[in-house]
Amino acid sequence: MEEKAEEPKQKEEEPDELADLAEELKEEEEVEEAPAQEPEKEAEAKEEVPTAEKEEEAKPAKEKGKEKEKEIVEERVYTVPLGKALIQPPNKRTARAVRMLKSFMIKHMKLETRKEGEAEEEETAPRLTIDNEVNEKLWSRGIEKPPRKIRVRAEKDKEGNVTVYLAEGD
Repeated sequence: MEEKAEEPKQKEEEPDELADLAEELKEEEEVEEAPAQEPEKEAEAKEEVPTAEKEEEAKPAKEKGKEKEKEIVEERVYTVPLGKALIQPPNKRTARAVRMLKSFMIKHMKLETRKEGEAEEEETAPRLTIDNEVNEKLWSRGIEKPPRKIRVRAEKDKEGNVTVYLAEGD
């Protein structure tokens, strides 16, 4: 019964907080309305400057995307055999298939792995990135029944990073 007595007190406090928030919103609206009363020419000039800056910021983003496409050094298509994943117990098969895919890509794309003794301050080690579509394809039939093989496309960039995508047509 003590809990019931506490609940109405909390309900009483909430409307006060809502009233405070409403007052703050009204004050913010008043502050925003004051600059709108300036002459139209000044308002138009102010609007043009931010849009020009936004356009300039948007253009480099598009150019960066094009640069990434140019950075691709090597692209290969592989059929990765995953049949040995079935040796695992049923509730660990797809996880094993993902590990097998990673080790296959490291081996065939000649991706260097970082040893424990190496310092992290040196250049960052190349990374292996598996696209979400590939992961979904592996997990599509659940944890117990991964596919026996999968066709993937691997891209290696200038820095040595490898990205694995699902091959076209799959």
